Amino acid sequence: MVNDTPGIHHVTAMVGDAQATLDFHVGVLGLRLVKRTVNHEDVLRYHLYYGNGSGDLGTVYTCFPYPGEPPGRRGPPQWSSVAFAVPEGSLDFWADRLADHSVETERRQRFDGESLLRFEGPAGTRLELVAADSPVEPWHEGPVPADVAIRGIHGATALPADPFRTASVLETLGLDRVGQDGERVRYRAGGDHGTILDLLDRGAGSGSATEREREARSGFGREGPGTVHHVAVRVPDDDLMDWHDLFRERGVQVSRVRDRHYYRSVYVRPGGGVLVELASEKPGVTVDEAVDDLGESLVLPPWAEDDREMIEDQLPPVEVPAVEDWR
Repeated sequence: MVNDTPGIHHVTAMVGDAQATLDFHVGVLGLRLVKRTVNHEDVLRYHLYYGNGSGDLGTVYTCFPYPGEPPGRRGPPQWSSVAFAVPEGSLDFWADRLADHSVETERRQRFDGESLLRFEGPAGTRLELVAADSPVEPWHEGPVPADVAIRGIHGATALPADPFRTASVLETLGLDRVGQDGERVRYRAGGDHGTILDLLDRGAGSGSATEREREARSGFGREGPGTVHHVAVRVPDDDLMDWHDLFRERGVQVSRVRDRHYYRSVYVRPGGGVLVELASEKPGVTVDEAVDDLGESLVLPPWAEDDREMIEDQLPPVEVPAVEDWR
């Protein structure tokens, strides 16, 4: 037997310039840089982790910077957007703050009054701020006042080529189907934060301006800056191999177990095409840095330490935005 996932572990997006993503996520959104490391598949590229003060699971949003690469294109089969939780009553603050930084926003409501702001990051990544209760403690030392600060990840939205196969994977992981709003089908995990995964069913809904129709104009998606690479859900480390075997038995494409230093994981790509990672809850981002020192220096997985000098010479210099410059 395997345990149901309690919710999201982290979400990873592909972006453009590393400094631009730091300025935006730390300076504008007020997240903490909790890890400055490298892409395990390409150690000459950064992997930047953002989150709350201690990088708790369900708050972590990571970025692979690909400066100079052609932009990606949203479309199936892809995760199409990421939503962060903010306190009820804070959307006016966020609309003003984003406008002050020349970020256009769109107000929306869905699922019986769920209020949100939609906007794009510097690479074109589709992001949302959702007014929602969350037990997550925010980052208290950033440029955004703690009473309105981001409380981790609320959820993510997928645009699969085959929503039924993707839904089957979510149900296997223990998520419950809890409702439908037009073409948006909502699944929820059993934890207390980072629990929402929505699927857009292009065969459902109606009207002339639906999300389905807007996404369909661009055809199929293409990986690149501005797209969400994958969503990871939390599972106990001891369950990883059992999850691997279960998906393999069910004919779902699944990777071997990978060691990502801060967690171990397997990757599942169902027939619907969107990439889902199952990531262990330990050891976490404090395995190689104290909480007070998170994000201050480049940390490498142990197997890359021998090449530190070469890696540091190849990576572009970046600076964490100063809090006082972004208040």
